[in-house]
This record gives sequence, structure tokens and C-alpha cells, in this order.
Amino acid sequence: MDVHARLARHLLVDGYRLVLDLERSRGSWLVDARDGRRYLDFYTFFASAPLGVNPPFPPDVAELLGRVARNKPANPDMYTEHLADFVDAFTRVLGDPELPRMFFVEGGALAVENALKTAFDWKSRRNEAEGRSPELGARVMHLTRAFHGRSGYTLSLTNTEPGKTDRFPKFDWPRIDVPAVHLGDVEAAEGRALAQARAAFERHPHDIACFIAEPIQGEGGDNHMRPEFLQAMQGLCHEYDALFVLDEVQTGGGTTGTPWAYQQLGLAPDIVAFAKKVQVGGIMAGRRVDLVPDNVFQVSGRINSTWGGGLVDMVRSRALLEIIERDGLIARAARLGELLVERLTKLQAERPDALSSVRGRGLMLAFDLPDRPARDSFIARLRDDKGVLVLPCGLRSVRLRPALNIPDDDAEHGLAAISAALG
Repeated sequence: MDVHARLARHLLVDGYRLVLDLERSRGSWLVDARDGRRYLDFYTFFASAPLGVNPPFPPDVAELLGRVARNKPANPDMYTEHLADFVDAFTRVLGDPELPRMFFVEGGALAVENALKTAFDWKSRRNEAEGRSPELGARVMHLTRAFHGRSGYTLSLTNTEPGKTDRFPKFDWPRIDVPAVHLGDVEAAEGRALAQARAAFERHPHDIACFIAEPIQGEGGDNHMRPEFLQAMQGLCHEYDALFVLDEVQTGGGTTGTPWAYQQLGLAPDIVAFAKKVQVGGIMAGRRVDLVPDNVFQVSGRINSTWGGGLVDMVRSRALLEIIERDGLIARAARLGELLVERLTKLQAERPDALSSVRGRGLMLAFDLPDRPARDSFIARLRDDKGVLVLPCGLRSVRLRPALNIPDDDAEHGLAAISAALG
């Protein structure tokens, strides 16, 4: 099979060597079309496949997807019953009554981009209403080790790997150190970060439109922060009249055991960006956004896109959400996640030389290896010898992203493979 060779004529082909068999792959098992080998999937397309491969849709959903796929209407201007059905399902399963404003777009980076545009517009109008220059309000405070995308504005926020941002023009926006729980004296780190944040607000009066953070940093190392720190940052945003924005592109959609991670952290964001497991990018907004009557959700064309998210993706998303709702998979993710953390912590106690810093919330799980070479070797061994796919993150971390509906036996199989691959 020459799939890689054909693609390599035109694309950089440096991903997995397997060729995904979309007919024979099912749930948490991917099949290599070249030789039929099966791989247990703790990768789920960068955590974007909530129910794995070939979700258990009833026949009418598969037929509906085929019919809708014949067209790609402009959702912002041409409305369909399918769009309304999706919005109803999203609101019912994932919605927050305090964040009733919605905007849909294709992809997580563009979701974050429009969250920032919402904040810029909001802060400019707040300044103007107070007699200040509307040119103020053009900065975004963010964290080190953050990944928010690789589009225009988001390049100024992402700072995980230099190869993803170097040589591209970026804004010099205020960046504060992330006080990750597993990286040392967390309370001292929080004190430093909060001092940096306050200093930035004072250094740029009325010019910081928002603070944005991932509730759990994914690519940067699965870095968890204490709720107290994020609550303090939210308080600073209120004090300095900036919006509190959360990037839940990776943490949203139920993976942490609640529809959104912020619901476990005592937070009340003004804007939430999402994508991945939702299968559609977008933002939810409300709370302090509505302090400005002519915000971007009230003025035509301030934020928009041709397709406003793809309608086929929305039909698929609605079907996925209905299964997640019917089977109680978000609550199950919380319960299963606790068991997996418990098992990994036990393995850590048995092998402290090889495995450390087990952490997780729901099915967003991670642990550390001694260094980057050990981590990379472990991932390759797990893939090639044990047939389990996982992802790296940070300097030496491994992240696990199983599907919400992974069977208990498959989760157990994955844990046994991890233990064996440690050597």
C-alpha cells in the first residue's frame, strides 16, 4: 500500500506509519489497513474523537449525514432545522445558562481568535464609555507553557515549542509564569504569578482586554493549576475590568468528568472557547460581556465566517451528544478517571524510578518519565511492542486521552501495556 509515498509527493508525512482503515476500525481500536494490526487508541485524534472511531450511530443518523453532506450552507445567514437541532442539543448537554451567546466556526484556533476579538471589542467600548481612547484594550494576558493555536492572534499566546511560533510576527503581550501543581512549590509559584499579573495590569492601564488560560494546559505538559490560583486571576480580571476567558478546546466536552473543567474549579468565565470533542469550534459568552450592550453578538458582522461551523460536523456532533447524554458518559468519565489515576498512582509507587507525577481529572490523564529521551522511547515501545497509541506533552510527560465510552476491559488492557512498556 503506497499511501505514504503518494502523500509525500505533496505533503510533509511525518505522522503515524499506519494507514487507518476506516471500515474495520471501531471504538477504541484502530486497524492498520496495511497488515490488519490493531492499536488501542489513547490518542483519539488529539482528543477530538469523543466516542472513538465509527461511533455507534443508528442507521437513520448515518443516512442523514450522507444527505446533509451534499451541501455546505452558510450557517450564519441560511438557517436549517439541522442547525437548530444541533444548537438545542449543545445547549441541553453542554450549555451554561450564564453563557447564552454563541458563535460557531471551524477549528479551535479560530474559536480562540474570536474569543479574543470579542474581548478586544468589549474593552475598547468600555474604555470609550469611560472617556478613554478606544484604541486601548489591545493586549491579552496569558501563561507560559500555553498552547492556544497557530492562527494570527493565537501565535502571540502559544509558547510550547519554538518551532511552532518562531519567525512569525507576534505581539508582545504580557505573559506570566504558570504555577503548575506538579512543578514545585506551588503556593510560592502562585504568589509570583499573581504579582506578575498585577504588575502587568498596572504597567498597561486600561489596555489589557482579557486574561486567557487553559484550565489544564494540554500540550504544555498537562499542567494542572489549583482552583485558588485561577479564582484569584478571575478576581484580578474583575478588579482591572478585563474579561476572564477560558480555552476549553481540549478540556471541554466532558473529558474531565463535567461538561467543562471550569465547573469543577469554582470559576465563572465570561467567554469559553471550545472545539475538539464538540466536533465544531466556537465560543460561549455572557456574564460581563453583556455589560456592553453593543457587543459583538449584537452588531451584525463584527464576528462571522462563511460557514459558521460546518453543518455536517454539527449533525455528527448532535448525534454524539445524544449518545453521551443517553449513556451518562460524562459522569462515567469522572468515575473511570478516578480509577485510572488510582491504578497509575499504584504503578508509580511500584516504579518510582520510571514513573512520576501521575495526575488527572476525568479522562484527561498524564504522568512523567525521567527525561525526554526516556519518554520518547517509552511511547515508541508502547506503540510498536504493545500496540497502544499515546501522546507526548511538555518536556517529559505522557498524556492519555481515551474515548469517553472506552470499555473497562480496554482501559485495563491499556494500563497493563503501560506497566509492561516501562520495562
